Amino acid sequence: MTVQIGQIGYNPSSLFNAQDILKFAKLLDINANVDSIWMPESWGREAFVMLGAISALTKRIKLGTSIVSIFSRTPATSAMAASTLDNISSNRAIIGIGASTPTLAENWHGIKFEHPLQRMKEYVTCFNIITSGETINYDGKFFKLKNMKLMHRSSRKKIPVFLGAVNSGMIRLATEIADGTILYLRPLNELEKAIKLIRSKTAKKNKNFEICSVFITAVSNKHPDLARIRVAKTLAFYVAVGKYYNEFLSSHGFENEVNQITNEYQKHGIENVSKFVTDSMLEALTIYGTVDECIKSLKQFSSCGLSLPILQINPVKDNEQSIKDSLLLAENV
Repeated sequence: MTVQIGQIGYNPSSLFNAQDILKFAKLLDINANVDSIWMPESWGREAFVMLGAISALTKRIKLGTSIVSIFSRTPATSAMAASTLDNISSNRAIIGIGASTPTLAENWHGIKFEHPLQRMKEYVTCFNIITSGETINYDGKFFKLKNMKLMHRSSRKKIPVFLGAVNSGMIRLATEIADGTILYLRPLNELEKAIKLIRSKTAKKNKNFEICSVFITAVSNKHPDLARIRVAKTLAFYVAVGKYYNEFLSSHGFENEVNQITNEYQKHGIENVSKFVTDSMLEALTIYGTVDECIKSLKQFSSCGLSLPILQINPVKDNEQSIKDSLLLAENV
């Protein structure tokens, strides 16, 4: 069976500098196979500022946050940012939000990480009311908003909201309150199961529900061996420092690798943890190698029924060449 990939999204990793990302975005905008560009946010760049800069250099591609944390902004602050971005980009904004992690919520933003599901439900409800231009009066457990209205709303009544989801609870919530979901670090077999579950829950009430998945990616025609090393390092980093990803992958076929990575990280730090990432782990979770090899992997992941695969591009050796190889991939899907 021939798998049609369709359009893809790009998520330039934080290993690129800001100017490289802006250059990348301009080139993606003229490639018809590219649907969108997505900006992450953790303790590095601020997502909305970068997307605002990108909006001034592009005309077509959608602009997504992947993801911003519900512990880093109030619903009103996110609604203002989203509406501003949507206005200046002629309605191209997609707001990907998630619970993030206890470490970032508490150590970076100084907010106690608790009840993420209930907080998310209230957050999205408030966000949608505010961005619609209606006056908000909301009395929840986490948010109590009274008699306020956004001054400059988007010309769209509804700005799309996608929930970043790892566990089944957040996936279920996404199908109930959001326009889509953004998955990450799900092994191929588990990705198939998750998509089937999502489709079964959205088939009647929201047939247009978007299922996106971000894949750690490194593409290089000249140095495919270095591409493998790069994705292994990035994957090992997320396993080492990300509690949820650590636990999820450990319980979904990679317990031995996760334990080895975790033990090495706790004893000696991040430097050598990638040596415990196996080929089977990379094949199940990442996209790497030459352009042709990456397209082959992309087709395999797309066959699960994704609405949009998003490639988290990690540079290999040379940033400029990595951008060229990544564009070549898009041109040939």
